[in-house]
Amino acid sequence: MIWVGSLLTIGYAAAPTLFAMLDRISAGAVAAQLFRIEAIVGVLCGVLLLALSNVLVRRGATAYRRLRWVLAGMLFCVLVGYFALQPFMNALRVAALSEGTDVGHSAYAARFGMLHGVSSLFYLIESLLGLVLVWKLPAGDGVSEPIEAGVPKSAVR
Repeated sequence: MIWVGSLLTIGYAAAPTLFAMLDRISAGAVAAQLFRIEAIVGVLCGVLLLALSNVLVRRGATAYRRLRWVLAGMLFCVLVGYFALQPFMNALRVAALSEGTDVGHSAYAARFGMLHGVSSLFYLIESLLGLVLVWKLPAGDGVSEPIEAGVPKSAVR
């Protein structure tokens, strides 16, 4: 819930608000820091949740079997969207600033826009997968039937 909540809040509330209230350069700098924090939260939560879901599946919580694919997809999106594309975007931003302009008004604008669009697409997919994860998350412990002393209740009846 922390991962999905922060993902939605930063991407669809905080970042648009920054660009509505600040100049593009300042808003971009603050948004970049927020997305960096979000990426770290995403990787930490993704790895921990994948490990936890694997443990739960091994203990019989079959409801988490399919959710592991959703988690893996979300983790893939954050790894590609932030850790693979963002360094290229930052390099273009730095190159533009060294020329005395922002990236939007530089010779790198088209390339930056393309990378930003691809990164935004990965963010959107990650967000949609996050909503699927929250929607499909089992309400209980995910175990299909209660187990007492290592024996399913259906076997005791």
